[in-house]
Amino acid sequence: MEADYQTKFSPNRTLTASQIDHEDPYPSLSDYHDYEPNLEFDDTELQQATVNTDLVPQEESLDYLESPVSDGTIEENFEEELGNAPPVVVPGSGVSLGLSAVDGSVVSSAGGKGGAMGAVFGRGGSQVGVIEEEENFEDLAKHEMVEVVGDDTYGRKVIVVSACRLPSNKEMDHARFLRYLMYTLDKYVEEDYSLVYFHYGLTSRNKPPLSWLWQAYRAFDRKYKKNLKALYLVHPTNFIRVVWQIFRAVISAKFGRKVMYVNYLYELKQHLHLDQICIPQPVLEHDEMLMAKLGKNAPNLAGDKPAFVACDSPLATKGPPKTPPLETQQFGVSLQFIKDHNGGEVIPPIVRQCVEYLSQPDALETEGLFRRSANVSLVKEVQGKVNRGEMLNFDAEAKRIAASPHGGGDVVHLAAVLLKTFLRELEEPIMTFDLYEEITQFMSLSKEERSQMVKVIILDKLPEDNYIVLKYIMQFLSKVMDRCDLNKMTSSNLAVVFGPNLVWSQSDQLSLSAIGPINAFTEFMLSHQDEIFVI
Repeated sequence: MEADYQTKFSPNRTLTASQIDHEDPYPSLSDYHDYEPNLEFDDTELQQATVNTDLVPQEESLDYLESPVSDGTIEENFEEELGNAPPVVVPGSGVSLGLSAVDGSVVSSAGGKGGAMGAVFGRGGSQVGVIEEEENFEDLAKHEMVEVVGDDTYGRKVIVVSACRLPSNKEMDHARFLRYLMYTLDKYVEEDYSLVYFHYGLTSRNKPPLSWLWQAYRAFDRKYKKNLKALYLVHPTNFIRVVWQIFRAVISAKFGRKVMYVNYLYELKQHLHLDQICIPQPVLEHDEMLMAKLGKNAPNLAGDKPAFVACDSPLATKGPPKTPPLETQQFGVSLQFIKDHNGGEVIPPIVRQCVEYLSQPDALETEGLFRRSANVSLVKEVQGKVNRGEMLNFDAEAKRIAASPHGGGDVVHLAAVLLKTFLRELEEPIMTFDLYEEITQFMSLSKEERSQMVKVIILDKLPEDNYIVLKYIMQFLSKVMDRCDLNKMTSSNLAVVFGPNLVWSQSDQLSLSAIGPINAFTEFMLSHQDEIFVI
């Protein structure tokens, strides 16, 4: 059994070189957690395990440090292309190596098809084969171990991993599970994201081998670690602390500072929109038990207690009641609402303003267009102006940004973020809830069937107003693709950005297994729009 008592996690400490050997480098969001809940496994494997760092180079140092409690600027420095994970090279030998997904042993890689992981190895170090795009992961996706939910308070997508949903080790092929994570995350993590890990429910029955944790850390290369802006470890235990001690020598300190201990769910409120997160019921019950044990030391939330949503609650799909929108509001309402309050105009004013500004040659040629974010506070401020019906002038915003002592980035990225935000915050996506299931089956069709399926969905099933808005946006994105030699935004890169903003389910949760089909559907629309949008 793990120990029944755990030292308090100190809040928001700054790690210095002198503290590394003596203090926990992960900041916590509170002081209150002063005991260790029992879990059904021991730490013998952890306490006896060591990591051989001779064969594994230290993770390369990043050029910057991003904290989950930063100054509000979401700084996205994306790779120009999807890169392959760097191989492990034995010093002086020039031999490329891989790590066994089960026992952590080093095995040689015979090259083969690339990808985020290249070849993945199975039990005993035997090569299972190269990741194939057509591999079916439905048996893993059904457990809902990994989910994509709304955005955090910084505008970043949130990926949730729930330990209590991990199946038994007898059922789980961990090498395949790693392929599943890599295959699905490859389609998503080109944008900044936050990760929430609900640790409660990890037991000896479903705990992955320590060697698998090490394999996973090495498999997720710089792209994943760089674009991960915050990792929230909810309800941490000694297991996590011991794992950190083992891997500390080879984990970048900069990566470590992105990790935050979260002892109680209410602490997440300042960083996440909790009403968007479907929290497993066992996690909610465990949190209630922790809060009850605090007794007099419990914080006084005084009416500020966040409303948690259990996965089986009706609120998980309906959401909390909303206040009536302003008549001039454009963000967070429906296309029909905007049309009714703008003289019957189908194209929302904010969409037209953003597209017209971004259609200027200088804007179209901006590198990283739609893949860099703007200052969060500035985006929210402009959203408020638009919702109040105030005039939006991007040239005036550019001058204001330039005059600000704190900056705020290029106004081109502000306009791009506003367009993405508008689409993401619609009450119903452009592609509608009714078409979600059909779209997520896109990858299962033959190439010949895909063309007909897309035409039927867009020309026959999509509501007329939605079609007009979608066609307007696609024609603009065609101009963006025409400048891809300068802005680096190919049809594939645009699909990664716009797919999740055009298609999502009524639960507002995007499963990782759905990202691939949604992005592929979006890329097909972008690449064949001249054949599709003929009306």
